[in-house]
Amino acid sequence: MVEGNNARWLVCLSGGKDSYTLLAALIELKWRGLLPVDLLACNLDQGQPGFPATVLPQFLEERGVPHRIEYQDTYSVVVDKIPAGRTFCSLCSRLRRGHLYRIAREEGCSAVVLGHHRDDILETFFMNLFHGGRLATMPPKLVNEEGDLFVFRPLAHVAEADCERFARAMEYPIIPCDLCGSQDGLQRQQVKQILDGWEKNSPGRRQVMFRALMNARPSHLLDPKLFDFARLTLNEGMGGPSRSTSRNTDHSVSNSSPPVVD
Repeated sequence: MVEGNNARWLVCLSGGKDSYTLLAALIELKWRGLLPVDLLACNLDQGQPGFPATVLPQFLEERGVPHRIEYQDTYSVVVDKIPAGRTFCSLCSRLRRGHLYRIAREEGCSAVVLGHHRDDILETFFMNLFHGGRLATMPPKLVNEEGDLFVFRPLAHVAEADCERFARAMEYPIIPCDLCGSQDGLQRQQVKQILDGWEKNSPGRRQVMFRALMNARPSHLLDPKLFDFARLTLNEGMGGPSRSTSRNTDHSVSNSSPPVVD
């Protein structure tokens, strides 16, 4: 992931267990000399009622972590625009991402670093499968639509349960999400319950499914953009005229609507 010396990364903190784990891992790697980049922690205060605005600044100041706290009342926008009974996640995610990209540019950062873990990636895959009609999820590394920022997810191979155990052991001051996390019946919650049931009945199922995301066989799917079925010949066999036209950007898997990436 390292781009070279003098790079600067914007590390996004929500105050949840995952972002605390992310920050700790990056600081440890930097301390060991394995991550020669400057880190700028950033929390986007979205104006949720009752949000404990002093928790993260105090946490970061006590540890001497360079940081920026940005206040943007996206909460009011989301509540105003989303009809009653509908979920906030999609609009909230787009607004948050837009502000984080802007902050990264203002701070001279070349990358936005997010705390999504293995379970987030699996859940997003199934949300796209069930609700979006596509095979897509959140990759560990991509380039934004404008082409000027990397987006990194260093915890992509880390289980959520490991993040939870680590954050509990470190006694981090966890801040719950009072916006989307307060809603019932979310698609992500439903998918999570399905995955929890599969994991309970067959321990290790999540990891098997995650490995499948790294073992795609375009010739055994149905997408002619990934495999040229029309020009397939007997001599070439199934290892024949495979061609990929996808690009690793945050819009490369989009058809008529964007994939779920919240």
